Amino acid sequence: MFPWPSNYNDCFTISGSITRDGVGLHSGEKTKITLKPYDHEGYYVSFSDSPNKIYRLDQSLIGNTMLCTAVKLGKRNLYTIEHLLSSFAGCGISYIHIEVDGKEIPLLDGSAIQWVKAFEEVGIKKVPKPSNFMSEINYSKTFNQNDSVISVIPANQIKIISTIDFKYKAIGVQTFTIELNPRKYVEMIAPARTFGFKDQFEELNELGLIKGGNLDNALVCDGDKWVNPPLRFANEPIRHKILDLIGDLALVGLPKAQIMVYKGSHSLNALLASSLYSNF
Repeated sequence: MFPWPSNYNDCFTISGSITRDGVGLHSGEKTKITLKPYDHEGYYVSFSDSPNKIYRLDQSLIGNTMLCTAVKLGKRNLYTIEHLLSSFAGCGISYIHIEVDGKEIPLLDGSAIQWVKAFEEVGIKKVPKPSNFMSEINYSKTFNQNDSVISVIPANQIKIISTIDFKYKAIGVQTFTIELNPRKYVEMIAPARTFGFKDQFEELNELGLIKGGNLDNALVCDGDKWVNPPLRFANEPIRHKILDLIGDLALVGLPKAQIMVYKGSHSLNALLASSLYSNF
């Protein structure tokens, strides 16, 4: 068992290089990334065809949030970054250089656990804490988007309370609460896979989305049942929503706060992230 810490008192980077390839969720195209430790705090991206052009990721670069999170890097977009960023933030990892060959991050199995296992393979090492690492906040805010709500209030540590409510009986109403730390993230959140709905696939494909989705990298809900059971957790969908939230907050840094979400989405998460970014 890898000794993930039970708090965020320390920050880490990886001890060696990691290369993974696979398909992009929305493009369906082959893509590959290499992760390397870096000398500066934060997350940095370069593309294989222009390796000397390196971008530091921050919240101001967030672009499309329709069914995934994307960043605009010069004239390019890099899509579906949320699971990788979630693995970084959830495990307390920074000082990372991401070399990309493609236009999406590989989906792998649709969760963050394959990234976590890769970190465990090469090991991690302590680094100085980034300036936005577990930042304190001194205000409360609530954001609404249609019937979805996200709120944040100051706290001594990060606690997430999230609820989803779907018409599909296989999911229904689910609530999950977690006082987050790296160990709990790895055990309770990272294995949760992305999910979709059988009756929406054709529409999304016509929009040019989820071309790389399949039964090996996403849970598929068909009304009152799952097309590809078993689930890793009885409430795997709400856990994955929390995984996405952590990824969407990674570029501003997880705050010492209690975050409450009802019917969360990437666009709703981005409202909170932008607020935190403007106040740090």
